[in-house]
Amino acid sequence: MQGNNISMYSENKSTKRRFVGSYFVSLLSITLVLFVLGMYAFSVVYTDRLLNHLRENIGFEIVIKNNVKEASIEALRDELKKKDYVKSAEYISKEEATKRLEKDLGENFMQWLGDVENPLLPSIDVRLVSNYANSDSMAMVEKWVKSKTIVKEILYQKSLSDTINRNIDKVKTILFFVSVILLIVASTLISHTVRLSIYSKRFTVRSMQLVGATEPFIIKPFLKTFMSQGVIAAIFSLILITLTLVAMNDFMPEISIFNGYRYIIAIYAGVIVLSMILTMLSTIVAMRKYLNADVDKFYM
Repeated sequence: MQGNNISMYSENKSTKRRFVGSYFVSLLSITLVLFVLGMYAFSVVYTDRLLNHLRENIGFEIVIKNNVKEASIEALRDELKKKDYVKSAEYISKEEATKRLEKDLGENFMQWLGDVENPLLPSIDVRLVSNYANSDSMAMVEKWVKSKTIVKEILYQKSLSDTINRNIDKVKTILFFVSVILLIVASTLISHTVRLSIYSKRFTVRSMQLVGATEPFIIKPFLKTFMSQGVIAAIFSLILITLTLVAMNDFMPEISIFNGYRYIIAIYAGVIVLSMILTMLSTIVAMRKYLNADVDKFYM
């Protein structure tokens, strides 16, 4: 009899250790799910703002022929500024181009050329409005600019905007599928943790069933435990999301991530609600499954 008690005590102790380990694994899993889903929501909200920022920094450089009068170059620049599709147009003289190159090189390269004329050409640096920063629109602008007799060539990375669009769409798709996979993993882990919790309290649960306790009454304490787990996971995930947003805002201040407080509050609230729904549904499904199972399973 004493040996049986020792065996039962050891078994219960082992089960509790497994439950604690499973609890923290499921807590980590839920936190990751909520973090990825939260970042996915932010990526959807801020995609347009990010795209606008990236597109308006694509632009192109109009290289002017040598010995063209400055007045003619400025006239072209002013004409460009009046276009609806141009955000900015900056005239860069040969002298300014020389200063910029010397700054990049860290030395005066002209001294190595001796009496040779400055090989750099004047140019106009153009940035387009985001809606026109795509390959089709830029091809149209290129055709118009090349019709100007003072223009030698146009330098820009073709299809860069389209590539950015495709890459952002890929990232959003990957985040979505990762979220779905983590959601399934989290639900499975919660179910496993609930099963261990039931097993560690199987005699109490069985006694409650024998005296006629209803399913909701039996489920209630387990529900409180795992919904509190959901709230804790939500808090951890929101901390991770906030730290990520702060880092992104420092890296790309032009996007002004923290300007949209309505979106931030809505997404944060959504993360908390989702955490409670996820843990509640997973717990109820797991509890009903094991409560309606063969009673002998409680003693296996």
